[in-house]
Amino acid sequence: MVPKGSTVRFACVECGQDYSRWMGYCPSCSSQTPLVEHEVPKEAAGRWRGFASAAGGGGAKPVAWKEVDTAAAPRRPLGIPELDRVLGGGVVPGSAVLVAGEPGAGKSTLLLQLAAAAAASGDPVLYVSGEESEHQLKLRGERLGLQPDSLLLFSETSMPRILDAAESAQPRLLVLDSVQCVHSPEISGAPGTVTQVRESAASLVLYAKATRVPVFIIGHVNKDGAIAGPRTLEHMVDTVLHFEGDRKQSHRLLRAVKNRFGAAGELGVFEMTGQGLLPVQNPSELFLTGGDPQPGSAVVCTLEGTRPLLAEIQVLLAESPLAYPRRVPVGFDSGRLAVLLAVLETGGGGGLLRSDVYVSVTGGLSVTEPAADLGLLAAVVSRRRGVPVPPGVVFIGEVGLSGEVRPVHQAGVRLREAARLGYERAVMNPGGTRAQERPPEIELVAAKTLSDALAVVG
Repeated sequence: MVPKGSTVRFACVECGQDYSRWMGYCPSCSSQTPLVEHEVPKEAAGRWRGFASAAGGGGAKPVAWKEVDTAAAPRRPLGIPELDRVLGGGVVPGSAVLVAGEPGAGKSTLLLQLAAAAAASGDPVLYVSGEESEHQLKLRGERLGLQPDSLLLFSETSMPRILDAAESAQPRLLVLDSVQCVHSPEISGAPGTVTQVRESAASLVLYAKATRVPVFIIGHVNKDGAIAGPRTLEHMVDTVLHFEGDRKQSHRLLRAVKNRFGAAGELGVFEMTGQGLLPVQNPSELFLTGGDPQPGSAVVCTLEGTRPLLAEIQVLLAESPLAYPRRVPVGFDSGRLAVLLAVLETGGGGGLLRSDVYVSVTGGLSVTEPAADLGLLAAVVSRRRGVPVPPGVVFIGEVGLSGEVRPVHQAGVRLREAARLGYERAVMNPGGTRAQERPPEIELVAAKTLSDALAVVG
């Protein structure tokens, strides 16, 4: 039964679009998920609307570009170098950051460490949890060796009470774990529904803008790996960070999917230990297996945001009993793999029509950049010939459909990273790379065609 003074609406769980009638799909985003019914009070004045009025003050007016002072609001380092890197050098006052990831990835652990590091300055930091009590939060903090005296813990799921506590405490930083657990009494529906998630997130975003207090929000993900709740949740916040990594491995990857104040695609690498998540100072060594060179293995240099990373691509070939051999990539795009193998076959260096091809990027890293094309084909040829790639060689280049090797952007950054890790030769198309960008300790093997590059394999 619909409460008096309420209106029944239907919302899309993917994009959050509202409709007056039920449909089995969303015309706005073409999602095939049926619309979800929810109730909207006619006088829905959520707690966050008070902050909207306070921010505007009723007498707001446009401000000239030259009169806006950005020097008065510099970025604040958070005390965790990898997190500062992903955010673009620190957190911007008044920004809203959404951190999402699978259960057990380490979201709560990282943000508890973040809150403790921010509280080390003596300013109050408010950590709100709708999933754990204050006692449980402190037990977890003691296990991690944290002793932040100015960290305030608050176990609450009511949005008005959370905002009242924030107004009273006036923290330097606010952390909410998680947005799917809180609710606003003015809005009908259980916590986690489309309306509740959207209104709760809007409350926190407007609180951050009105008070210039950075807000970190933890979000759950669904079975497809997307952030649970309406898609508008990602549009409302300033930064979206995704936690990636297999729970069976020790390292975790924190990737900036969206960042209004920095580079999207920036990557931070952490290691999960008994003392929590520790920043990895040299991620390239984490993704390299080391040891003696083996056939079917090649090292590539990929760029994640502004950070160069060296990774090892391994290839296994096996005779296939099937009419259509399998192509199984792990950490590499399957469509891109099929295209590259077709280019290799056309150029006469394949012989893979009756072979299953298995590709794996070591360390659990996902390589999506075309600059890894040349290294993948070098690993395939190395496995087919049974000859390992000479030690100290790194492959950098995109392969075109006609077999040409194309130059890559920021080649100097990649070469310096390879030289720092002791690599002596780089196989690539130098293109417009200036001489001053090339480290003297690394030899540049010019390769404009695929046959030139694969001659290095032997």
